[in-house]
Amino acid sequence: MKKIALHWQILIGMALGVLVGLVFTQFEGGKEIVQDWIKPFGKIFINALKLIAVPLILASLIKGVSDLKDISKLSKMGGRTIGLYLITTIVAVSIGLMLVNVIKPGNSISEDTRQELVQNYSGDAMKYKEEADKQKSSGPLQALVDIVPDNIFGASTENKNMLQVIFFAIFFGIGLILIPEKKAKPVKNFFDGFNEVILKMIDLIMLAAPYGVFALLAALVVESPSIDLFKALVWYAFTVILGLILMITFYNIIVWMIAKKNPSTFLKGISPAQLLAFSTSSSAATLPVTMERVTEHLGVDEEVSSFVLPIGATINMDGTSLYQAVAAVFIAQAFGMDLSFGVQLGIIATATLASIGSAAVPGAGMVMLVIVLGQAGIPEAGLALIFAIDRPLDMCRTTVNVTGDASVSMLVAKSLGKLHKPKVKEWDDNYHKK
Repeated sequence: MKKIALHWQILIGMALGVLVGLVFTQFEGGKEIVQDWIKPFGKIFINALKLIAVPLILASLIKGVSDLKDISKLSKMGGRTIGLYLITTIVAVSIGLMLVNVIKPGNSISEDTRQELVQNYSGDAMKYKEEADKQKSSGPLQALVDIVPDNIFGASTENKNMLQVIFFAIFFGIGLILIPEKKAKPVKNFFDGFNEVILKMIDLIMLAAPYGVFALLAALVVESPSIDLFKALVWYAFTVILGLILMITFYNIIVWMIAKKNPSTFLKGISPAQLLAFSTSSSAATLPVTMERVTEHLGVDEEVSSFVLPIGATINMDGTSLYQAVAAVFIAQAFGMDLSFGVQLGIIATATLASIGSAAVPGAGMVMLVIVLGQAGIPEAGLALIFAIDRPLDMCRTTVNVTGDASVSMLVAKSLGKLHKPKVKEWDDNYHKK
């Protein structure tokens, strides 16, 4: 498979995974076989990607910040990055609200189906409500407190603490800029070399990507809820997916108009990261691949990608924010509630702020959604209405999250004059990159 382009390898792996999953659901004991003998390889693949997420952020951000050699450059890049991320998030939530108000998917839910869904998934809904209650019980500045770690080694042991790792890496990089160059050079050389090692580990892990996504998709198919529940939610799913397609169209337009890059070039360059995001439902797990594709295949300077993308994986959740807007109004419609314009503006603000600092892992969107529901006065029990179809939609919205990160990195690079012709490194027969 080495001669086939990576995105085709991953697509073949996904298709075979779905096929194998469908075949094994047709006979007794098939589900257990997939769970016991195929699913573990998918978990191993995700674990390998998560394994290098924190080292990658540390190495790439410290290298990227120290390469700037000037704190004013850092503030300029940081301001543009956060500003663009906020704009794309507001656009995403607005698109979601517009579609859900036009299509009105919640009106198609019957009382019987509503009761069945609430009964089947009420336990899961309570779990996320309890976690959200912990966040809401904190003070207004708790989010700011949580950014600064009291122990970097403790923060680095959990992928949910990405913002703390990013804070330390930027702080460390600033320290390197401010000390004499002679003393900083050995430390900088270490992180430059460390970064190269991590990038090589990414290359090696990606050799297993087609097999990892095969295992993940096979397990997803055999573990899916019954088809009857999906039928009841088809309009909700249609609304979310239509919104996500519009967001990807929006990214292509701004990349074409501002970065002056052909949309087909953009999509071709980022497609392996999109497919991996779809398979893993995790922006954090996909981050190593996103960074490699953006740097090598889209021409974003490493100085920019190493700063913009780790931050994006943590605070830029466009797909998730869009889904929250649709889900909140959908649940309100299902319960016969009529949300005012003011309440829906509150949903825009809450969904935008909730996306900042959310963990870039599967299921984090549900915790954020409970906060959005609470702000809008929508019953949290309604969360159970969307559990049956949440996993496939989680895969779709993570794909949009990653695409948004890539597009913003191109815009920032263009504004700083650091968007150049891609330099793709090809594998030779000895598994070295030329």
